[in-house]
Amino acid sequence: MSVGSAPAVNQEQLIALLDHTSAVIYMRGLDGRYRFVNREYERIFGVRREEIVGLTDHDLFPPDVADDFRANDLAAIAEGRPMRLEESAPGADGPHTYITVKFPLIDASGDPYAICGISTDITERKRAEEEVRRLNEELEERVRQRTAELEASTRELDAFAYSVSHDLRAPLRSLAGFSEVLLEDYADVIDEVGRGYLQRIEANAGRMARMIDDLLDLSRATRVELRRQQVDLSAVAHDVVAELRDADPTREIEVSVADGLSAGGDPHLIRLVLRNLLGNAWKFTARREPAVIEVTRADPDGKVLVVRDNGAGFDMRYAAKLFDPFQRLHANADFEGTGIGLAIVHRIVQRHGGRIWAEGEVDHGASFYFTLTTDTTTPGTVQR
Repeated sequence: MSVGSAPAVNQEQLIALLDHTSAVIYMRGLDGRYRFVNREYERIFGVRREEIVGLTDHDLFPPDVADDFRANDLAAIAEGRPMRLEESAPGADGPHTYITVKFPLIDASGDPYAICGISTDITERKRAEEEVRRLNEELEERVRQRTAELEASTRELDAFAYSVSHDLRAPLRSLAGFSEVLLEDYADVIDEVGRGYLQRIEANAGRMARMIDDLLDLSRATRVELRRQQVDLSAVAHDVVAELRDADPTREIEVSVADGLSAGGDPHLIRLVLRNLLGNAWKFTARREPAVIEVTRADPDGKVLVVRDNGAGFDMRYAAKLFDPFQRLHANADFEGTGIGLAIVHRIVQRHGGRIWAEGEVDHGASFYFTLTTDTTTPGTVQR
């Protein structure tokens, strides 16, 4: 049979089609009185279509609900086109939410004579959304509370750190001072062994003082408020190198700093990064002749910076330990240190949204790469 000869759909077939859909479908006259509802309407609202014909929403629902339905009907009739609305109606387990499409039926003369509605129950979705919103609010509140607790704890830790550092410095100064006095004023009554002990006391007091300074720097690197601005890294690197030369004037070392290096970040913390990286390079090139240190770009855009040297280097198998506090790959007898410097660098770089990684080879130097943003990756390197 051809398409053109297919029989027309009759009223019974149309009603059967409407009765077998999961949507709520209904038709009301312009006066708001029901003319038709489908089986889903009957099921949800507990009425029979024979009983509802001629009634209005005010006969079936609470006044506020009926008023909303009627207002939406009139709006769709006035628009003269389909309107998508969100409506609420009572249900056995509480209010239900529906997405409703309402549209007027138009006669041959172009005038509306009825209003139809097709409603889909979205209650479960709305309840799930509300539950997610409630859980998010609870989570946000818990985060706010936890943040307040952490801030209070941080303030206490900072106060404790400064207090402890102050209390520790006094006895350390006494140890170092009395050792120096004994070495100077009682040199004639103290034998060589005793002088050696005093020198060890003085050296270890100095090492502990440096460790206290490093721990305070580590604390500041984690907790201090970032004050971002554009930083001239080349100028900072030159300043740090000048400080290193002043502290160790006998060293002959070739230091190259590229021009135009810059980055956005906290000037004090970025200076701390370069002070630690250049300080390490200075220390680990002590046995090289000639000793060479370079600060430059590692990529054309200048987003990856590198501090490299031709010093003692390290075994790449242990690269993962480099940035952990108190982890050292060289004996203290070979190169002094507290094992905190690179942990400070790592935390500062992370706080700036960047990354740091290293490459090295034993007796062939080391290169420390870092970024101050997260949009740059460098394949083929050990990353932290």
